[in-house]
Amino acid sequence: MKKTVIELFAGVGGFRVGLNNIKGFNEQGKAIENRDWNFVWANQWEPSTKIQHAYDCYTTRFGDECSNEDISKVDAKTIPDHSLLCGGFPCQDYSVARSLSNEKGIEGKKGVLFWDIARILKEKNTPFFLLENVDRLLKSPSKQRGRDFGIMLRTLSDLGYNVEWRIINAADYGAAQRRRRIFLFGWKRTLKYNKQVKFKEAKHYIYETGLFAQCFPVEPSSAICDNSNEIDLLKFKDTVEMTSVFQANFENTGVMINGTVLTEKTKPIQEKPITLGEIRETRAGLDSYILTGDKKEKFIYLRGAKKIARTKPNGEPYFYSEGSMSPYDSLDLPGRTMLTSESSVNRSTHIIPDMETGELRILTPIEAERLQGFPDNWTDTGMPEKRRYFMMGNALVTNVINRLEPALHEIIDNE
Repeated sequence: MKKTVIELFAGVGGFRVGLNNIKGFNEQGKAIENRDWNFVWANQWEPSTKIQHAYDCYTTRFGDECSNEDISKVDAKTIPDHSLLCGGFPCQDYSVARSLSNEKGIEGKKGVLFWDIARILKEKNTPFFLLENVDRLLKSPSKQRGRDFGIMLRTLSDLGYNVEWRIINAADYGAAQRRRRIFLFGWKRTLKYNKQVKFKEAKHYIYETGLFAQCFPVEPSSAICDNSNEIDLLKFKDTVEMTSVFQANFENTGVMINGTVLTEKTKPIQEKPITLGEIRETRAGLDSYILTGDKKEKFIYLRGAKKIARTKPNGEPYFYSEGSMSPYDSLDLPGRTMLTSESSVNRSTHIIPDMETGELRILTPIEAERLQGFPDNWTDTGMPEKRRYFMMGNALVTNVINRLEPALHEIIDNE
């Protein structure tokens, strides 16, 4: 089977950077792709911005293979055939209901991008998919824990897929950022790969033979308390019924085979991470990033302990409390989870001592790119500097995808 890929919600190309082991770009600004994953189509559209900076970056680095339109309006029939669909999609409300006429069966909430993934998988009969999301997906919504993830798995099962997932903290496996995300790998039950996946061997798959087990080793099941949880998704008539009654405890690792789930809490076999000290820029001329005056005082306040009197909507007074943080981030640790607000005057922004002066400063855009495993200056394509930080806060750790690639390559080659 050819390794053809489409990338949805592509951003600045994180999946492609990871799969094709991209370390830089040529004099014309085009990415130097060191592996043979053929990206035949991509889609990137940001509804809230007039200027499409992420799309512009993607096309600068890769050419014009990227679509810049609302994915919900893309006719799935026009998307090229592919062996792998990948993308990082938002965590949203996946509840479903009957259509008004009942003629169309069931319908998901409008604007929820997962339904576009499902629509494309169905139309293109995609053999494999690899998806990324925030880890809270497993617990959403707060008043009906696990409902959304259960509906998502049942939808994929109804489309003929088996699925495994793992919450991966990139720093546990040698990356430069403590970023926890859920990754899902799915495959059609008609494939050769599916023949090795039997539910009676699900635990063996989770701990030893599965894609994530091969690439991100965990402690053997005997090393932790037995916390297996088996969930039958097919006992519900459909996802409409699940919307009103389903809830479950999904652990950080699991596999769904023929509509039945085995989920377990696994522990990573941790590796030495890259530290902030190792990704820190050494060049001179970083004066504009150094904290001075009011900005410096504001960061001291934001990172300090505080107890603030506030009032609830009903008029009841209360105190909002925050503990103190170190004045700056340790150079001996990987970075914290980077947000889209990185570099702004915000408690979550990284602060480090400058190499040349020792003065405290924010990260540079290049350092933000290094936290996510992108080549230096990947986002230096004409967008404002603030948007460069935003792009990295929205991206995934490409090192994770790069590490999955060899095993994924073998799986698809074997078809």
